[in-house]
Amino acid sequence: MSVLRLATRRSPLALIQANYVRSRLGEFGVEAQLVHVETSGDRLHDVALDSLGGQGVFAIEVQRALLEGVADVAVHSAKDLPSTQPEGLVLACVPERRDAADVLVGRSLAGLGPGATVATGSPRRRALLLERRPDLRVVGLRGNMAKRLASAGSGGVDAVVAAAAALERLGEEGRISERLDTTWFVPQVGQGALALETRGEDVAARALLEGLNDPRAMSALVAERAFLRELGSGCTIPAGAYATFDAAVLKLSGVMLAIDGSRSVRATLEGDDPDLLGSTLARRLRDDEGGAALTGWGTTS
Repeated sequence: MSVLRLATRRSPLALIQANYVRSRLGEFGVEAQLVHVETSGDRLHDVALDSLGGQGVFAIEVQRALLEGVADVAVHSAKDLPSTQPEGLVLACVPERRDAADVLVGRSLAGLGPGATVATGSPRRRALLLERRPDLRVVGLRGNMAKRLASAGSGGVDAVVAAAAALERLGEEGRISERLDTTWFVPQVGQGALALETRGEDVAARALLEGLNDPRAMSALVAERAFLRELGSGCTIPAGAYATFDAAVLKLSGVMLAIDGSRSVRATLEGDDPDLLGSTLARRLRDDEGGAALTGWGTTS
């Protein structure tokens, strides 16, 4: 394989991420080129994500390029990757993870007055905000990062919620008003991580990615994705999970929330098997802690 073809979305952030992967592969003597793919989520940028079907709208077309042989590797923001992969594809590589936290742009949480308006397109972020500050007015938000950042402080919006890693990659860290503590504002599954897929039978492509893989980041992502897969939800229902290592011990924290933030259930577990850890934590929250009875969860499967 002379050149590794990397399928990526066309958004500015996606291209930065894909070029990061290409640059890192170059350090290991692997030449790569980008294959640009337009996704339905990019085309329908003014439609709410939950109306489009959630996570897959930013990944399906990129995965299709891989399945059809147009590319050798699909480069995803891990949070956009559906928890169940298409037959024939495997998660081959997770590079070192960036900061998984959410941030506020515009004002800090304490700086938001009663009834202030915060914009986000994520049900998880909405519910977590309302759990801590039920007085806030939370409105929807779509578009690329530049559009979202421009919304802060304009049009009646006091602050917007974004991912710390996205702002870091775009060189916009200076816009951050507050980093939200991950112990209560639990991140979206995969936030801050990149996920590289290959075809299962493409041993050559998988071998070329080995030097870029971070085993701890891979284990953390596998645990988080198992959590989401067990719940049977994507980004359309408020839940989050975040895996970290305490020395050599993998710890997974998870949350399920009512859609309006009025109630939540939380737990943290440790384990050696990432996949088992994720599914076990999800079952505990859903079945043992009452998560299935939270407002908005009755229709999940």
